[in-house]
Amino acid sequence: MASKSKPRTRTSPFFQKLSPHSSSRRYEKGDEVFAQGDAADSIFRIESGNIKLSVESLHGKKVVISILRAGDCFGEACLFDAETRRCSAISIGDSTIGRIGKSSVLRILREEPAFAKHFVSHLLQRIGRVEDDLVDQLVSSSERRLARLLMRLSNADEFSGSTKAVTAIDQGTLAQMVGTTRSRISHFMNDFRERKMIDYNGDLHVHQALLEFLRGTES
Repeated sequence: MASKSKPRTRTSPFFQKLSPHSSSRRYEKGDEVFAQGDAADSIFRIESGNIKLSVESLHGKKVVISILRAGDCFGEACLFDAETRRCSAISIGDSTIGRIGKSSVLRILREEPAFAKHFVSHLLQRIGRVEDDLVDQLVSSSERRLARLLMRLSNADEFSGSTKAVTAIDQGTLAQMVGTTRSRISHFMNDFRERKMIDYNGDLHVHQALLEFLRGTES
């Protein structure tokens, strides 16, 4: 079902240019935007909600590789000769997703150098995030990795001290993303709540105290 109006979310020149070429669709919790192995013929942008990207190995093991929030895009590999999807994209809750066809993006990239520059900037930011995640996975504790993930989902780059609402994400998904057990995630979440770093009742609200905790663990 197409959405007639697009919720407000983070914007960039990259997606502002693509907006006239996009179409929107609503997804419910657990719905697949695409599955690993599907034909790769478009890119997507999250207008509202959250998406998890997961990979399944040849032996059937599933791993969550990223949790994305409103304003993020995914599926860009189709622009670089990837004919099939390398991962699955699944809606965590109710989400609205914009779809832009591969041919439209490639045409604009060829015809408009300024747009191509914004696209390169977008990709560099994505690469930087992946590198940060890798370093965090190698050197940080599970507690700190969880705190950092919650801050990112709460739009930490724009954090100003006010509470940010985050759609509830099940602890199993958080455990896969952090790289620990569900029981450990439950322990950390309860501890964060007792220390007034988060409110966790339905939707999740992240407070500035969690950011201060992260800064303290870096010193």
